[in-house]
Amino acid sequence: MQAISLTEFGAPDVMRWTTHPDPVPAVGEVVIDVAAIGVNRADINQRQGHYPPPAGASEILGLEVSGVISEVGPGVIEWEIGDRVCALLSGGGYAERVAVPASQVLPIPTGVDLLMAAALPEAACTVWSNLVNTAHLREGETVLIHGGGSGIGTHAIQVARVLGARVAATAGTPKKLDACRGLGADILANYTDTDFVTTLKDSTGGRGADVVLDNMGAAYLHRNLSTLADGGRLVVIGLQGGWDGTLNLAKLMAKRASVHSSSLRGRPAAGRDGKADIVSDVVKHVWPMISATTVRPIVHAVLPVAEAAAAHRMLDYPDTIGKVLLRVA
Repeated sequence: MQAISLTEFGAPDVMRWTTHPDPVPAVGEVVIDVAAIGVNRADINQRQGHYPPPAGASEILGLEVSGVISEVGPGVIEWEIGDRVCALLSGGGYAERVAVPASQVLPIPTGVDLLMAAALPEAACTVWSNLVNTAHLREGETVLIHGGGSGIGTHAIQVARVLGARVAATAGTPKKLDACRGLGADILANYTDTDFVTTLKDSTGGRGADVVLDNMGAAYLHRNLSTLADGGRLVVIGLQGGWDGTLNLAKLMAKRASVHSSSLRGRPAAGRDGKADIVSDVVKHVWPMISATTVRPIVHAVLPVAEAAAAHRMLDYPDTIGKVLLRVA
């Protein structure tokens, strides 16, 4: 099969489409002939040498795909050859074929085509596991979603609205803020020229956010804590603003607040809070939202897999909204 190789760590052009051995399904695995691949910031971090795959995972980039099952390994009874699916991966997605545990495979939601389905697994599993399983977001609460125009952000806004939360979002351009508003956010802050703490306080009568979903890490740690309401929960899912910050524990205690951090890729396939449980929750709770069109995949562009370098650059364009996908012929 053909797959993306890294000739070295560095800029997007280090990626090459080269020949690799075909995957063979182990016990409990299936092989998917890939139709499309979701591009994620984790792929960029791995390409730059900052995010190695977990032990035992493929060195090939790619954390989510859609496609058709072409092989079924021993012990798999829930999937058959020919099933159209999408899947959450620990690696290996930038390829024509990929082996994946059957428990991390999801059916295509009603109303979504095979190509667009590649935009869903990583965002849906990240958002549900963090907003619901970790932060326990409830109806009537206010949630602040940083990076509202991203793939995670656009999905999180929609899910939070369906759950009955009031949604605030940050983004860096008016176009992205307009997109966030269109998806259901009614408190908006341009992080390039606005203090989101002041915006949240002014919009909530001084209370702040019950939940903050943060992709920045250290750069926002102090302000996120200031934004939290009493009993608030901060969930850090990204470190784009650094990983070494100072936390005012007295302020955290006074608010009876909590700070959580989470990484989806490194979770075990099975066991408590493993990927299998998260995937099962997503199919049960989020897929009906998508089938009802109250949540939909937001895709900015679909590029041929040979243009993977352009797709990586596109994630940093100021007007990119939602996911970028790679199409495999």
